[in-house]
Amino acid sequence: MGMSLDGYVEDSDGTFAFAAPDDEVHRLANEEAREVAAFLYGRRLYEMMEGYWPAVAKQRDVPRIAAEFAEAYVQTPRIVFSDTLDSVSEGCRLVRSSEAVAEVRRLKQETQGPLGVGGATLAASLIDLIDEFRIWVNPVTVGGGKPFFPVGREQLGLRLAEHRAFPSGALYLRYRRAD
Repeated sequence: MGMSLDGYVEDSDGTFAFAAPDDEVHRLANEEAREVAAFLYGRRLYEMMEGYWPAVAKQRDVPRIAAEFAEAYVQTPRIVFSDTLDSVSEGCRLVRSSEAVAEVRRLKQETQGPLGVGGATLAASLIDLIDEFRIWVNPVTVGGGKPFFPVGREQLGLRLAEHRAFPSGALYLRYRRAD
C-alpha cells in the first residue's frame, strides 16, 4: 500500500489521491501485481479497484503502464472480505469478515506465491498473519487520517529486506518480520 511520509494511507477526508504512483513506481506495482497469487481486499478498496481496473482492461487507448496493471489485475483472483456486500464481480470471491483469519491461513497453506493484502482495515485485522510489508512512501505529508499500521498495536519487529528510491522522491520499502 502507499502511504504519506507521516504514515497515513488515507488523508482526513478519506481519500488517497496523494498516493497516485508515477510511471516508475507504477512499473514496480505492475511487477508485484504479476507476482501475487490473489488480491485480498476490504470492501472499500475492492469497490474502488473493481470500479476502475476491469474497465481499463477492456480499453484499447490507455497508457501501456495502466494496461499492464489492468491485465494483471483481472487475471488475478480477488477475494473480498465484507459483511455488507451480498455479491461481488466475476473473478472475485466474497468472504465474511468473521472468516478472514481462517481463510487467510488456508490460503497461505494452499496457495503458491504471495497474497496481496489491500486496505488498512483489512490489513489491521490480519496483521499477525502478514509476513512482509511492502510500502510505497510518497513525498507528502497529510497531517492525519487512517494510519498505515494500526494504532495501539504492540511493537512489530521488522527487518528491511529491500529499499528503492525513485526520482520523484517516492520510496519503496519492503520489510519482513524479524521474529
